[in-house]
This record gives sequence, structure tokens and C-alpha cells, in this order.
Amino acid sequence: MTSRRLSRRGFLGALATAAVGVSGCGSLTTERSAVPLPSRLRLPTPFTVPLAVPATAEPTRDGTYEFVQEPARVEIIPGTRTEIWGYNGVFPGPTFDVRGQQPIKVRVVNKLPVPTSTHLHGGVTPPEFDGYPTHLVVPPQLTERFEPSGAHAAHAPSAWKLTPAEFVHEFPLDQPAATLWYHDHRMDFTAPQVYRGLAGMFLVRDAVEDALPLPRGDREIPLLICDRAFGEDGSMLYPSADPSLLGTPGVTGPYHQGVEGDVILVNGAPWPQAEVAAVRYRLRILNANNARRFDLRLDPPPPSGAAFTQIGSDVGLLARPQPLDRLVLASAERADVIVDFGAYPVGTHVVLRNHLGAGTTRDVMRFHITRRARDDSAVPATLADARRLSADQAVRRRRFDFRLSGPGPHGKLWMINGQPFDPASALASPELGTTELWTLTSDFHHPVHVHLGHFQVLSRNGRTPRASDTGWKDTVDVRPYEVVQILVRFDGFRGRYVMHCHNLEHEDMAMMANIDVS
Repeated sequence: MTSRRLSRRGFLGALATAAVGVSGCGSLTTERSAVPLPSRLRLPTPFTVPLAVPATAEPTRDGTYEFVQEPARVEIIPGTRTEIWGYNGVFPGPTFDVRGQQPIKVRVVNKLPVPTSTHLHGGVTPPEFDGYPTHLVVPPQLTERFEPSGAHAAHAPSAWKLTPAEFVHEFPLDQPAATLWYHDHRMDFTAPQVYRGLAGMFLVRDAVEDALPLPRGDREIPLLICDRAFGEDGSMLYPSADPSLLGTPGVTGPYHQGVEGDVILVNGAPWPQAEVAAVRYRLRILNANNARRFDLRLDPPPPSGAAFTQIGSDVGLLARPQPLDRLVLASAERADVIVDFGAYPVGTHVVLRNHLGAGTTRDVMRFHITRRARDDSAVPATLADARRLSADQAVRRRRFDFRLSGPGPHGKLWMINGQPFDPASALASPELGTTELWTLTSDFHHPVHVHLGHFQVLSRNGRTPRASDTGWKDTVDVRPYEVVQILVRFDGFRGRYVMHCHNLEHEDMAMMANIDVS
């Protein structure tokens, strides 16, 4: 393995070479989208595959949930088999459906050919269980010979914590009802490992949500939406610099900006169709793409009323429902919405479209309204006591600039405040129980995710935030040359966490920083 290790200098040089290889590198910071990765096999006709709902995770006899990360061959594109890396061998992974204030343990067993690190995205979690990128579960076959590679192996050896075979996470769940998710978070290789299937939904419930007359049971549907590209043999295509994911990190060719496939998957199915009754449904929508953004709309729009009634954001219910005709979601953002299919005649086909997509990526899925049914659900005028933060509560102000930085001795890299990720140092040290005002600036689309810290969007370019910014969040879409202000609250635990761009290719290529909560 030693021969495959790459020094920090060598890795940064490799990234610089990748950046130079991007078409139009001189104008890279003005690009607005990634270069699409095309599939090489015949793709199915949209809306011919039924929507599947992932199974619910169940604890073992001792109350611990157990996930085995393992390869599996599954049918994604009809008529072909695709190798995925899945939690319990499925993609997406099983959906957690758990209660707030009731701690759980999750044992993750690694039977993959690579190390992993599992992060509960949006969770208020102690640092040792948060899925820090250099805290790795190493599979048995690599235990004796694995050596960290990439930019940080030699630079910060003390940051690495290697656990053989399995690790038990403890999640306190001391937080309100919310739509969270879990995914791999391995240093330098998050993007390809999530792309191969290591992601799933995580729903937290509480008594406040229980008391609301919202749609339930089979009228509540989690929708994990992502893009992928497929080879002629059905394999997932990904432009890794090293396909083994054990040596050189990063991507090849023009994919430095982010990897976008040409097949839209919903719960692992390509452009599926769901049969629904003419009643209200609760859709918990997650943008699980590596890089692609969504502008989701219904076609046709309902004859009356808004297409969506948003009731929740990333990490909790809104104070009041919000009518929306579109949902703009960057990578890792979630929207908890109600759609009233009772507004349409029975027999109608309603397509969920992405107005930021083109060709095969414009359609997402279709709903077929097949029957009438009794509907005893409602959307109340008040949902939760979601307190609003104000700027005068901020005890400190900070600025973080996300951009392709340089020039330097190793070329240009995706950086925060002109610095690549350094596991040995921190860019911020907020105090537990305080609120800070952060100003975020960018040169590209950067969905900024803060571990542990939950926040509210205060302004965009000095103006009122857009409608989809409402509520408590853990990820915010910072668009090119935009100035976004957020009020970040740090509650829960002291320790080292990270913030990073959730364009996963950017994250892998140094756009991450430590936050030391004291």
C-alpha cells in the first residue's frame, strides 16, 4: 500500500492538473453547472418503473440497529444488473423512523473493499459519533495494511482514527421532528462512495408532529432523489482518478466542478411512477445528488392553490405552512411538503419536473391519480413553536468565502477563506449555547453544510431570503457571487466538527474546515 500513498504536495499538484484539464479553466469560476456524465446503455422509457419505498430499519433484540455495508448486484435499469455499495446491500439504505428524545445505537459493519465513515446529516450528535471524515471503519481485509492516502495522510497523522471492521454510533436524538439522512463521509472519497449507494433517509418524530392532522401511513412518502450515469454493462459510471478508491483521490477530466449523471433516480428507480389517490400526500423530499440542483414543479400545476405546501425544512417543522409553486433544492437540502392530489380529476398524470434539468434530467417522476378516497388529513395554520433568531443575538460575526482559490505553488483548489482543509486546525471556535452571524460568499454554486450547527437564513445579497430558505436548516444554497447571511446556533455538544461544501466533489477536493465548539 505504501507505493500507492500520495503526499499532500503530490495530491494538491494532482488537483491542480485536474483543474487545468477542465475545458475553459480560465473561466471556471463563472461556470454555472457541471459537465454532464452520459450513460452508455439504452435507458428505460420514463414512468414505466414503479416507485419503491425503502424498507424501514428495525432494531435487533438488544435494541441496537445493525447495518452491514456491503456490495450487492441489483436491478436499477430494467434488464441489467448494477453493483452498488449499500447499507444492508440495498440502495437507498433502509429508512430510519425513530422518536426524538429516545437515544439509539447503530452498529455499522464494513464489508466493503474500502474504509468508510457514516454521518447522520442534520443530527445533533457527539463528535465521536458524528462521522468525522478521518474517523474510519476499516474492513478486515485492509486492517493490517491500510495506510491513509491523499492530501492529509502525512500532514496530520494524529487526526486519523482507524477502527477495524465495525463501529457503534450513539445518536441521542435530542432534537425535534425532522427529515434527516445518513451517508458516507470518508476523507477525500465521500463523493464516489455516496454515488455508489451509501445513503438513506432518517426520520425523527415527536409529540408535536403526532398532534398534527397530517397525512400518515402510505400517504407519507420519503423521496430520495439523485442522478447517476450507467455503463453498457449496467455499472455506475464515475470518473474517479483511482477507481479502487484506495490511492489518488479526486476526479478526472472536466468533472472538477461536480459530477452529474443523466439518469434521475427516485428511491433507486429511474423516473418512476407512483399511483396515488385523490387526497393529500406528505412528500419528504431529499436532494441526494453529488452536485445537481433542483427546481421542482408540478406539471400540470393544480387547477387551484399552490403546487406544494411546505411544512418542514432541513431540521424541523416550520412555524406555519408555506404555499409554494416551486421547490429549489441544492445538494443535501430537504423539503417536507404536502401535495393535494384531490385538486386534480381522477385519471390525471402529474409529472414532477426539474426546471434546471434538460433532456433526460428534466423529468423526475410521475404521479398517476387512480381513484377517489376519504381524506381526513388537514394542514393546520400553526405547525410548531419554531423560534426566530435575530441578528442582535449574535455574539460573534464571521465571514467564509467559498471559491476556487489561488494561484499558489500547487495551482487552484476549492477552498474556504483561501485555505484547503487541514484536519489539524480550525477556522472557527464558537462557544456552546451561542448564536453567531456568518456571512457566506462564493464563486460557484456551493451548498454549505454545517455539522452540529443549525441555522436560519437571514438575508441574500442584503435582501429578504427566498421562500425555500424558511425554517431551521443545516444546508444553504449559496449561488455564484452571492452574499448569504445565516444565524447559526450551536447547541448540544463540545468538540471538533466540520463545515463544508455539499457539492461532494468540492468537499473531496479540500472545500472543508474544522469547527471547534468549546
